[in-house]
Amino acid sequence: MVKKARVMALDVGPEADLDPEMQAYFAKCVEKLGFVPNVFRGYAFDNAKLKAFIAMADDLMLGDSGLSKLEREMIAVAVSSVNHCHYCLTSHGAAVRQRAKDPEMGELIAQNYRAADLPPRQKAMLDFAVLLTEAPDKIEEADREELRSAGFNDRDIWDIAAVAAFYNMSNRLAAATDMRPNREYHYMVREQTDAETPTRAAAHRVSPSAARLGEQPSARRRRPPRRVKNSARVLKEPPGVCHIWRSHQLSPHLGPSRDSSRHWVGMCADG
Repeated sequence: MVKKARVMALDVGPEADLDPEMQAYFAKCVEKLGFVPNVFRGYAFDNAKLKAFIAMADDLMLGDSGLSKLEREMIAVAVSSVNHCHYCLTSHGAAVRQRAKDPEMGELIAQNYRAADLPPRQKAMLDFAVLLTEAPDKIEEADREELRSAGFNDRDIWDIAAVAAFYNMSNRLAAATDMRPNREYHYMVREQTDAETPTRAAAHRVSPSAARLGEQPSARRRRPPRRVKNSARVLKEPPGVCHIWRSHQLSPHLGPSRDSSRHWVGMCADG
C-alpha cells in the first residue's frame, strides 16, 4: 500500500463534502496536472473556506489590473522569499519560470530579485512589496511616490499591496501548518532546449520581463567569458532554458488550463 503524502502537520478532520463546483474544480486539476495542489487539499476540510480562498486568489492573480500576471507572480515569490515560505517559493517559483519563459529569472526572483537586473518599474514594485513585508510601519508617502515615478497609478499601487498582503497571509498559514508543496512543482518548467545558444550572453541582451515592458537594452555590458586558470577551456553561459506549455490560460496554483468558468486552475500562466 502506497503511503499518502502528507499535506500539512495539522489534522483538521476529513475532507468536506465538496459542492459540485469544487468537485468539478478538483477533477479539472487532476485532468490537467495529474494532482490536486496541496494548498487546496489543506482548505478542503471546509467547502466555504476553500471557495473563498480560490475566489480571492483568482481576483488578485488573474483579475483586471495594471500589473501583468508575471508581475503579480513576481510579488508572490519576492514576498515568500523574505518569509522563507517553502510552499509558495516552490509553487509560485514555477509560475514565474513559466510566465517569464525563463527558468533563470525564476531562480533569481526566488533567491534575490536585486540580482535579476530587472527594469526600474519591476525593481520599484518588488522593493515596495518587500518593505511592506519586512517593515509595514515604515511605509511613507515617499514610498508610494516612488512607485508613481516608476509608472504605477494609485490603482496599481493598491494591487501591489493587495498581492503582497495576501501572500504574507498565505506564507504565515503555510508556516504554521507546515504545509508541503506537491513534489511535481519542483520539476516544472526546467527543460533545456536548443532554441538558444551560448551567444545569448551577448551584450545588450534584453531580459524577457524587460522586453514585455518595452525596456531598452541596458547600457551595461556583460562580463566576457571567464577563463579557467591553466586551461584553454572557456566557461560560457549555458544554453538558454525555455519550456512553453500549451497555450491555455494558466493560473497561479495549478497548471495549464482554464475551464469556461471564471475560476482558475493553474500553477503558472502564459503572460
